[in-house]
Amino acid sequence: MNMVKKRVCGLTSDEIFDLIRPDGFTISHAVSVANNVYKKHRSDISLFEKIPKMLKVMLSTAAVSGIFFPKNEIVSEDKSVKYLFSSESGKEFETVYIPEGRRHTVCVSTQSGCRMGCAFCATGQYGFKGNLTSAEIVNQIIAIPQADKVTHVVFMGMGEPMDNLENVLKACKIITAEWGLALSPRNVTVSTVGILPGIEEFLKASDCNMTFSLFSPFTDERVKGVPMEKIYPFQKILDLMKQFNVRKGRRLSVAYMMTQNVNDTDSHLRELISIVKGSSIRVNLIPYHPHFRWQNFSSSKERMQYFKHNLVISGISASIRKSRGSDIAAACGLLATGSPIR
Repeated sequence: MNMVKKRVCGLTSDEIFDLIRPDGFTISHAVSVANNVYKKHRSDISLFEKIPKMLKVMLSTAAVSGIFFPKNEIVSEDKSVKYLFSSESGKEFETVYIPEGRRHTVCVSTQSGCRMGCAFCATGQYGFKGNLTSAEIVNQIIAIPQADKVTHVVFMGMGEPMDNLENVLKACKIITAEWGLALSPRNVTVSTVGILPGIEEFLKASDCNMTFSLFSPFTDERVKGVPMEKIYPFQKILDLMKQFNVRKGRRLSVAYMMTQNVNDTDSHLRELISIVKGSSIRVNLIPYHPHFRWQNFSSSKERMQYFKHNLVISGISASIRKSRGSDIAAACGLLATGSPIR
């Protein structure tokens, strides 16, 4: 009977220590092993550096690095790159690398598909194929060619992070730990459409940023765009965000996807200001990207600037997110839409 080998990617330093401790190795050795996977991105244990030869032999027998590479890629005119991964179990998921000056962002998926059913998002039309493990989430960062350049990670790809919270929290731990990727928590952002119990746990268990996708400040409209509104009303989520004691440097935001004549009227703006004003919540305005099931159009640049201006003069921190990778179906809400990557 063949022994199933342990995958190092996805393990914490303590879990690696548990693996090697019976053979007399130390926590320092475990950290060195973690560094080889998370910092040096070595997919072959025989190439691990700064570990004893006997440890290398032991690991080669009992484990594999766990790193696996994308099966396909497509490059945007703006230099963003969309990667298609396929797990050993057959789950497919997409990842986007976004270079912008000194900032190099990886947008990771947390699920293969999604079961939230948001009208404005094409990913849900792909269907739900399963949760990704912490290893499969982290692998999206360390297995791409630009891994050494990555400065920021956003959990805004396929899937709802709060619907796979255990794996998301572990991935965040690995990404921010000194023995892991060692990114600052302020450079890691997790997005959600609003699963209240998951948000409560995430805010307490992680120091990473969080973005809440609002869609509309009116309940009857939000229900049509985000079915989860029926279970977890946005007002309760905003109340939690307002009351939570945020550490210095941590950002809680509202993502507002602007759609022409759908949620960009003056009444929407007034209500958006009303529900956010007086808090430390930032508003991130996002252009809508049409897909075949929801044929609307993005608000104009002028309209988005109008929203931003009025938010700012009302004392609310606001920004407009630049659209990236739309020509390769890599922009927000477009992953797994049958683009040329397949």
